[in-house]
Amino acid sequence: MTNQNQITIPESSIGLLYEDGAFARELSPGKHRFGSFWESLVGSVTRRVTVVDLRERSVTIKGQEILTADKAAIRISLLVYFKVMDAKAALHHVTSYEERIYEDVQLAARRFLASRALTDILNDRNDISDAVKKDVASSAGSYGVEIVRADVKDLVFPGNLREIMNQVLEVERRSEAKLVEARREAEVSRIKAEAAAATQREQLEMQRAAQRVALEAEADKQRLRLLWEIDEAKALRDHPELLELRKVSAFSDMAKAGAKFVVGLPSGALTTGE
Repeated sequence: MTNQNQITIPESSIGLLYEDGAFARELSPGKHRFGSFWESLVGSVTRRVTVVDLRERSVTIKGQEILTADKAAIRISLLVYFKVMDAKAALHHVTSYEERIYEDVQLAARRFLASRALTDILNDRNDISDAVKKDVASSAGSYGVEIVRADVKDLVFPGNLREIMNQVLEVERRSEAKLVEARREAEVSRIKAEAAAATQREQLEMQRAAQRVALEAEADKQRLRLLWEIDEAKALRDHPELLELRKVSAFSDMAKAGAKFVVGLPSGALTTGE
């Protein structure tokens, strides 16, 4: 600080005050003054203030070449976001907390990738970020730092491996396209089958309805015929002369057909002829 008896700590930071080389106390944001009458009597005190930024920051872990579980060499870069939660621990427990973060993240990435096959890594890169954050969280917490998140910035493969992966991706795209086409055809077939079944059901229902109407019509016809016969029988019973008229009508019809009758003879003498 420019004035040994005064210092200003900026917002979002904290100051660690050391007097004669020993840690004295933390200084909150604002202006702080030092010195006292007693100090002027016993002699001056050597003071030093270290300002620690408490805001979220990031560090890039560049180009780490790592062998996967199936011996594929990949190069990975990670972007790690962190913030100091305990300034005293960050400065007193490790020589440089930023260098320690770098080392911890680097080792965590190596441990994770060395235990995974290349295909697993490619399937979900977020697994790397989550695993690194979880691995480093406990270690970083011991020296007062919180790992907010760790993102994969770059993931680079050797040239021949890139060609193989491009071929694999192309095959996957073609397989996916075939699968989509097969699903579309299956859906079209399903719709056609449902439409045909619906049409068949409608036709069957129409046939059943027609049969039902025909049966009902025939039943109505038989019922009407029966009622007519009943009415006719009642009329013949109540008016016997109607029976005679029907007989005469019957004989007339038979005569028109060419039949001859002999009336008034014994029944054995009755003959018919041309």
